[in-house]
Amino acid sequence: MSNRFKLPALPFDKNALEKGGISSETIDYHYGKHHAGYVRKLNAADADGKVPQNASIEQLVLTANGKIFNLAAQIYNHTFYWESMAPKSKGCRGNVCKALENEFGSCQEFVAQFKARAGGHFGSGWVWLSLNKQRKLVITDGHDAFNPMRDGLIPILTIDIWEHAYYVDQRNNRGAYINNFISLINWERVEQRYNDAVNRLKSNL
Repeated sequence: MSNRFKLPALPFDKNALEKGGISSETIDYHYGKHHAGYVRKLNAADADGKVPQNASIEQLVLTANGKIFNLAAQIYNHTFYWESMAPKSKGCRGNVCKALENEFGSCQEFVAQFKARAGGHFGSGWVWLSLNKQRKLVITDGHDAFNPMRDGLIPILTIDIWEHAYYVDQRNNRGAYINNFISLINWERVEQRYNDAVNRLKSNL
């Protein structure tokens, strides 16, 4: 069995989000079973010689197809998702807040549109906030292991809207889960991602 791909550590204790509505039991299933399962299955595919040698998770997201893409993207997406949350959210501020005001009118309007996209998405998938090549912030969503990097975007925030993200705590109440997620957004990490994305795009000019 290959162990080429590792399950990244959570950026917080498994009970750290409980006050925000995401229980340690959810983390046990979502991180410990689902996220870990994608890593295990990708390693099994690697042991069978089905994963390109020396390719990173991000490279697989950009270039692989079928099962290998799905597994790699789900690993990448989940890691990005965990890092998008923090036990103590300090609120939107800094450059990303100014950019959201420019694109959506206000941070509150962005949140409303992001929540609407997540609540209105049919079935499983992901909703993302990303920066495009014109340095504009855009909301995109897609099914299954959807990742905006395939469309040339640089992601800075994501919410998982697969049912396994919320069925333990909220059953079928996706709206309550979305509200909880919004209250837990790690805006410091989003700001860092935004600044890095802007610098990356500027360096490509």
